[in-house]
Amino acid sequence: MLYLTAETKILLSIKPVDFRCQIDGLIAVCQREFEENPRSGYLFVFINRSQTMIRILCYESNGYWLATKRLSKGRYASWPSSIKEKSTVLHASDLTKILKDFIVKRDKHV
Repeated sequence: MLYLTAETKILLSIKPVDFRCQIDGLIAVCQREFEENPRSGYLFVFINRSQTMIRILCYESNGYWLATKRLSKGRYASWPSSIKEKSTVLHASDLTKILKDFIVKRDKHV
């Protein structure tokens, strides 16, 4: 369980990420795509291409945390999208809504 406060800094990746890359690959995305230091104190939030999993990367004093949430069925339907932006800053309440009160659209193959 993540505990978020109003002061929690959150950067959400708009573009889906290949989750085979694990921690080192996500660190590279933070540096290359967002031009952010992965040790900056931000929670970096990613989604996979099929929109069934979310990963959160953060650095804490002596190492990285990588949290994953995989939906049992359905897909996230309310992930932000933008042609121009690679990422967006979220408030803790926005991330909480995505993690707990997500909107799930039905799979086409039911």
